[in-house]
Amino acid sequence: MHDTTVLLIELGAVILGLGLVGRFAGRIGLSPIPLYLLGGLAFGQGGLFPLTASEEFIEVGAEIGVILLLLLLGLEYSASELVTSLKTQYPSGMVDFALNAVPGAVAALLLGWGPVAAVALAGVTWISSSGVIAKVLTDLGRLGNRETPVILGVLVIEDLSMALYLPLLTALVAGLGLAGTSLAMIVAVGTVGIVLFAALRFGRHISRAVSSDTPEMLLLVVLGLTLLIAGIAAKLQVSAAVGAFLVGIALSGETAENARSLLTPLRDLFAAVFFVFFGLNTAPAEIPPVLLPALALAAVTVVTKVLTGWYAAGRAGVGSRGRLRAGGALVARGEFSIVIAGLAAGTDPRITPLATSYVMIMVILGPLTARWTEPAVGGLKRLVDARRTRRDPTGPDAVRCEEAALPDAEGVADPVGGTGHPS
Repeated sequence: MHDTTVLLIELGAVILGLGLVGRFAGRIGLSPIPLYLLGGLAFGQGGLFPLTASEEFIEVGAEIGVILLLLLLGLEYSASELVTSLKTQYPSGMVDFALNAVPGAVAALLLGWGPVAAVALAGVTWISSSGVIAKVLTDLGRLGNRETPVILGVLVIEDLSMALYLPLLTALVAGLGLAGTSLAMIVAVGTVGIVLFAALRFGRHISRAVSSDTPEMLLLVVLGLTLLIAGIAAKLQVSAAVGAFLVGIALSGETAENARSLLTPLRDLFAAVFFVFFGLNTAPAEIPPVLLPALALAAVTVVTKVLTGWYAAGRAGVGSRGRLRAGGALVARGEFSIVIAGLAAGTDPRITPLATSYVMIMVILGPLTARWTEPAVGGLKRLVDARRTRRDPTGPDAVRCEEAALPDAEGVADPVGGTGHPS
């Protein structure tokens, strides 16, 4: 009885604390993820108030949080949307991978962490945070902008790539060797292909079989099915998160919408627990030694994500201002970087504190770059043109400087790139 009492007190304190810091983050316009991580650091090993009775419960809750994150992500997309994005956005996806995965891999090798850690850190720096970016675009009123479908297309490619990347990383971490890793990848590719085919051909039938007029029954069936498939996937070394993602893809239409509305509060709760658990496994004393590498990686990958958005939006014929907005919006990293680091924590203990530091930096920078990349570059260009004009008042820069002082052809007047930019 005493253990149960302590468990309830600890869980209550943790969940209440998450609610308070989440409310505070919302008021200052910040994602709550870095505050959740800081909370985990405070309650973890070497922290101010170590948890004792609730640690095992939080560990299980963290695993459920990862599964729900990927399930809800799968529910956002239909199989046809994934196939269409794959056909149209794959060049942007390849550029995204080359520009953003390579810095992480190179950093791990330079730090002497080995090839498995290089694959893991490549994923940490590669994958943007769909949740943070979607919220930022909504807050800035940019959902109707011309560059927004490009941003979402890049995120879809990244999310679909996770279905192949996570099994690869899981096999490498497990030390399955070449044969085992190859088998895991074959199983993953085959599973993704079968699920996409089934969702395209029989999606309505699958959704109808799962659907229920009673919210309680729908919640139980979808959650139970997801946990079952996730467990089977983990047993096959495919990754529980990928199994959950595929369940989400298989559901569509009204069933997917109803399931999403029912499961979103559960996802938010357990995702917060997941971030706390990740922080619990990071000793605060381990952060300072990796802070400089994290800052260096952040500086490099801010630039590479902006270049990714610039390229992807350029392929869609978006103007220079929209291309800068697309690049700035893609900067935030978050939940999936932490998922990847959690999988690879056993390969090198320094991955966890580095990923924690990196994600906290990028989650804070993401909303700032989304809002200010385009006006900052525009202001810098006008400053350079003005200086050139002073040197040569009759040159072409004088004309450009005069044009820059006027609203553009689309009537853009908002200095931070708000709603309705078609460029």
